Amino acid sequence: MLAAAASVLLVAVAAVVGTVIQRSNGSLHVNLPPLYASWFPHLGPGTPAALTVAAIVIVYGPPLAARLTWRALVPAGWAAALAWTWSLALIDGWHTGIAGRLTTEYEYLTVIRRFDDLGPALRDFTHHILNNAPDHWPAHVAGHPPAAVLTFVGLDRIGLGGGAWAGIWCITVGSSAVAAVLIALRALTDEPTARRAAPFLALAPAAVWVGTSADGYFAAVAAWALALLALAATRTTRAPAAAALASGLLLGLTGYLSYGLTLMALVAAGVLLITRTVRPLPLVLAGAAAVATAFTLAGFTWWEGYFLLVERYYQGAAAVRPYAYWIWGNLACTVLITGLATVAGLRRTLAAAPTALRQQLRRPPRTIPPAPPGPTLLRTPSDRLVLLVLAALIALLTADLSGMSKAETERIWLPFAIWLLPATALLPAARHRHWLTAQAALALLINHLLYTGW
Repeated sequence: MLAAAASVLLVAVAAVVGTVIQRSNGSLHVNLPPLYASWFPHLGPGTPAALTVAAIVIVYGPPLAARLTWRALVPAGWAAALAWTWSLALIDGWHTGIAGRLTTEYEYLTVIRRFDDLGPALRDFTHHILNNAPDHWPAHVAGHPPAAVLTFVGLDRIGLGGGAWAGIWCITVGSSAVAAVLIALRALTDEPTARRAAPFLALAPAAVWVGTSADGYFAAVAAWALALLALAATRTTRAPAAAALASGLLLGLTGYLSYGLTLMALVAAGVLLITRTVRPLPLVLAGAAAVATAFTLAGFTWWEGYFLLVERYYQGAAAVRPYAYWIWGNLACTVLITGLATVAGLRRTLAAAPTALRQQLRRPPRTIPPAPPGPTLLRTPSDRLVLLVLAALIALLTADLSGMSKAETERIWLPFAIWLLPATALLPAARHRHWLTAQAALALLINHLLYTGW
């Protein structure tokens, strides 16, 4: 409770200090610090559905998560997250909440026709990143490697063009991250831990932004990459080699969806640390290298694009957005996307971290007869959970310190935030409904009081 109260204070201070700064010199370039949002109290067609989904998950989520078979729980978690995300998005209406989100002047769909001839468009991609370049890309296209916009080009090519299909894609794929995290948790910790986390993953406040941006889709790709890596490392799948290769392909794709998501390598390293094995690593690296090679041969060089992005970044609002504010203001945004329950879980995570790290550094005990080859996991599931959450937290803090995440982190950090939510499994089971209520209330308040536009 003290940790949750401290996080509320952090958000309040970020809001007050940010408002003072914004009104004095406009340097934050956000209307409602620390969020990129506007004050807009409203109801919408999604309001009854959102209240209903929240009530069902709060009342029935914990017992169902404990009783359902595992094969039923994973799709049920995805379905609940899908219903939660859809209902929150529809609070803003069909066009404003879904169909029009990716059609604004900053977004990917505005340049689809420029990719009619794919080869020249990729070879010429970096020539349009800078603001002073001819026919420069809009902000979100310039700010990401080409796999991001190519996703929507691909949808258009198969007859699913336009903002409605793009929104449906992002919500459907983005909410599948819940299933991926559940699978990874079961492999890396144990099934009871994954079951305790399931309702919190389904009812995450992050769903507000999964339903309004492509970053939820990016988060899902990264989550499935790590889930496959967990299956390969723990050898809890019939084809660990195929899982390792698929993980590498998805990790490679993640790096070509967003430059900053190369930091997911830190979370992947955490998975290998937990399992005390590098057996999947060669195939993972081979898969990632295959993606990088394909894009390079097609004419796009990742490093060239990244350095041009850094230059473009400081041609815009980032040049004046104060690092001294955003380095902690970003953390207030993280509170708002993960919720008070996650903050409480993180307090327990940090308290348990020294013990978990000591356990990890100890030499594995010898067994007679010798243990069969395979990963040697930490003794307790909670220790393994702590290390996984800690790896995600380190990745997020690295992004924060880099200075390349000043504002808008409520959507940009979704791929990291989804791995902080499992910390809720450390909370006392008797209090889960109380914490779920706090999670739902936060998301409902944000979506009904603010307009989270991009």
